[in-house]
Amino acid sequence: VVTFVVHPSTTFSSLKTLTESSIVAIIPARYASSRLPGKALIDLAGKPMIEHVYRRASSVPELDAVIVATDDDRIISAVLGFGGHAERTQSTHRSGTERVAEVAARLPCAIVVNIQGDEPLIEPSMIKEALEMVRSESSVQMCTLRRQITDPAELANPSIVKVVVDSHGDALYFSRHKIPHSVSPVEPIFYKHIGLYVYRRHFLLELATLPPMPLETVESLEQLRVLEHGYTIRTVETKSDSFGVDTPEDVERVRRSLTQGVRS
Repeated sequence: VVTFVVHPSTTFSSLKTLTESSIVAIIPARYASSRLPGKALIDLAGKPMIEHVYRRASSVPELDAVIVATDDDRIISAVLGFGGHAERTQSTHRSGTERVAEVAARLPCAIVVNIQGDEPLIEPSMIKEALEMVRSESSVQMCTLRRQITDPAELANPSIVKVVVDSHGDALYFSRHKIPHSVSPVEPIFYKHIGLYVYRRHFLLELATLPPMPLETVESLEQLRVLEHGYTIRTVETKSDSFGVDTPEDVERVRRSLTQGVRS
């Protein structure tokens, strides 16, 4: 059992202390989810989902600030209520990346971590794994995580995004389908994509200006926009796991996990 005892109101004194070398985590959150409306505020073990995500991010010492980016007053009120920091964004954004970029554009920082607001079981160690790659490799502009798939049900589930990578760990393609397809009796290694992203600030701001692309639209996977425009996404393999909450069944799965121990 991992216990996170974090008091958000005292973790980050002020955004005014940020500098051009700071590392900032931004959690995009919206209320009007098509599959599970209001999910950011769903109660999980006595706390709204967004608070679980915020507290886990806040326990990463490498982060100089954690901010919730939202256009919804109810989410802002909830974040302020538990002592967190929220920034209001426009309501016209087409994606979480655009929402994150709007806030990042206001801040002096070098690196931005995009943590999904619907992953209340994200492990702080996963944030550190992706962050370390960008900090240690100057050529890496954007990084995300992958985890080996061992459950056939995950492999068949279109909600679980798969990724194939090259010898450097750079993503070749993301898909909701099983990739790679094998004609050999020897099964390849399959990887699940975990949607946590770390960007250099200037790359994130450029990315937010790029138009949508055909493969992105077909697969409904925003990260394909990066590859279709000719950029690279480095992936880091992790042993930890997380998943997005998109259905009432996912909510119950998280509640069961949280009741097994104090995790936020």
